[in-house]
Amino acid sequence: MTASQEPVDPVQDPDIASTADELQAELAAVRAELEAAQAQVLAQQEQALRAMAEAENVRRRSQEDVSKARKFGIESFAESLVPVKDSLEAALAQGEQTVEAFREGVEVTLKQLTGAFERNQLKEVAPAAGDKFDPHLHQAISSIPSEQPANTVVQLLQKGYVIADRTLRPALVVVSAGQG
Repeated sequence: MTASQEPVDPVQDPDIASTADELQAELAAVRAELEAAQAQVLAQQEQALRAMAEAENVRRRSQEDVSKARKFGIESFAESLVPVKDSLEAALAQGEQTVEAFREGVEVTLKQLTGAFERNQLKEVAPAAGDKFDPHLHQAISSIPSEQPANTVVQLLQKGYVIADRTLRPALVVVSAGQG
């Protein structure tokens, strides 16, 4: 065997020994990076699971809140109407009443009812003659020739109501067709 074909002992050759040491160091660095990356992946997986669990909790709580709002949303309005019912029952329980006393009791009860409507954002829609017709708040029952401009209210037949800017019942009106 020639000198170039003889096996080289890495312990005796300093170039090969330093290269082996460098490879070992590089391998250790790569292993450390791999371990760090794996730890980071596990941490991110845990964060993702926690985020999914939190989103599910928020969804469930929201569903419960909506259910409670549907179930108890009318509670405030009902509490406002109970005294009105009490007043009506008290008026009917009175045996001998004068017309004036009965009227006074009805007026007090109407004030209670109006207060209950106000506390619960229930407002009357009662357009006056000459007001512009609003299809969102009014329902035209008929149209008649009139000296008023077209599409204005001539007569109110029945009050309407809105609750928190949503029409509960439109006001029934007669509308002007203009001069005919």
